[in-house]
Amino acid sequence: MLFKQPKPFYMIFFIEMWERFGFYGMQAIMVLYLVKQMGFSDAESFNTYSAFTALIYSVIAIGGYIGDNILGTKRTILLGAIFLALGYAILGFPNPNSMYFGMGMIVVGNGFFKANPSSLLSKCYSENDPRLDGAFTLYYMAINIGSLFSMLLVPVIVSYTNWQVGFSICAAGLLVGIANYFYFYKTVKNIDSEPGKQPLRFKTLLVIIVGGLVVAGVASYVLRHLIIAHIVLILMAVSILYLFFAEIGRSEPELRGKLIAALILIIQGMIFFILYQQMPTSLNFYAINNVQHSIMGFAVNPLSFQALNPFWIFIMSPILAWGYTKLGAKNKDLSMPSKFTLGITLCSLSFLVLALSRYFGNAQGIVSSWWIIFSYFLQSTGELLVSGLGLAMVAHLVPQRLMGFIMGAWFMGSASGIILGGMIAGLTNVPSNIAPGVYSLNLYASVFEKIGFGSLIIAVIMAIFIPKLKKMMQ
Repeated sequence: MLFKQPKPFYMIFFIEMWERFGFYGMQAIMVLYLVKQMGFSDAESFNTYSAFTALIYSVIAIGGYIGDNILGTKRTILLGAIFLALGYAILGFPNPNSMYFGMGMIVVGNGFFKANPSSLLSKCYSENDPRLDGAFTLYYMAINIGSLFSMLLVPVIVSYTNWQVGFSICAAGLLVGIANYFYFYKTVKNIDSEPGKQPLRFKTLLVIIVGGLVVAGVASYVLRHLIIAHIVLILMAVSILYLFFAEIGRSEPELRGKLIAALILIIQGMIFFILYQQMPTSLNFYAINNVQHSIMGFAVNPLSFQALNPFWIFIMSPILAWGYTKLGAKNKDLSMPSKFTLGITLCSLSFLVLALSRYFGNAQGIVSSWWIIFSYFLQSTGELLVSGLGLAMVAHLVPQRLMGFIMGAWFMGSASGIILGGMIAGLTNVPSNIAPGVYSLNLYASVFEKIGFGSLIIAVIMAIFIPKLKKMMQ
């Protein structure tokens, strides 16, 4: 039953896989690119990349709205893929103007793209279809198949060529995704939001494209001035929160309880993304500076340790999806609040493991790669229980008319967590006059310990409120 999904599922699966190939290939090299090519300090690169990622997540609500109400879901997906391909191609030109505008194009492209494949997927299932949790978990696996291969390949290719080749490979992934979209288009021909079922208005399309280019320019300016980026993100978060509360206020009592529960789970998801943002930042530099660059005797590019995240998700996704489907058929599945709480607990343990590693480093402050392998296992499994099910949570709790907007609100919560995560990662900044070694190992471990215990306390609080949330969701 798990793999017996509707035909449109597979088209959406593959376009998402190739889009994520491009994004995570970029992520694998971006922070080090800022340090090595652009001359940023560790903390500057962490904060810039976090602001960039947060902007990506914060505009997803707008893309969801455009897909739901203006262009249609499928057209917005295609437009997003085109913007992303252009953004990655521009990003690699070795000058700040090109880099920042490429980042702006990627922000807009993700805004158009990100909410809409999951919104389209939700339209393929009836409201109480028992396959839904399993489908979204497998869909989340698609993200990580693409990211696994790009995180393994792109850093290695860059090490033999140059940065521009690496970013060009990311752009090529989007071109393959676009080709996949047209090849399998017939499977989703009759599935779309209402505007997508109407003839395309080219004037409307032109206005949206021009608007996207303007937003890309604004985003590139904002990323040069991070204080402005933070103010913009705060204003966007407040706006989304206001609209969320307005929708809660005018909803019927039954829907109101579900929307409040969704908001609480979105806040819990934000906590997760504080932890998640350590992967491309502090965890990445921990692997570069203090982890043995080999696994079972095989040399590993230190940037490719990030591929452990999609590797474990690829392994654990079908196992968890099978479990959800099996338990759901018997009406014994864990509730969504319970899964979120378990996920945050596993993530907290992943950082406490790394904090413990400081006691097992050699004289040069280098620890075995098994520490980071096990840490990624815990965090990736936790990710599946939180981020992997966040979209399914939205599909369970909200009506179709709100699907794109509330999914966008989920990603806005993610953006807030990402900004905070970047600030926390900045605490691991190693001064330029100190060589990595025992000092950096103790610095990383100290910050990871605080992250681990802080998130564990939050998980305990979440566990206390599980019964209340379950009641609201019913």
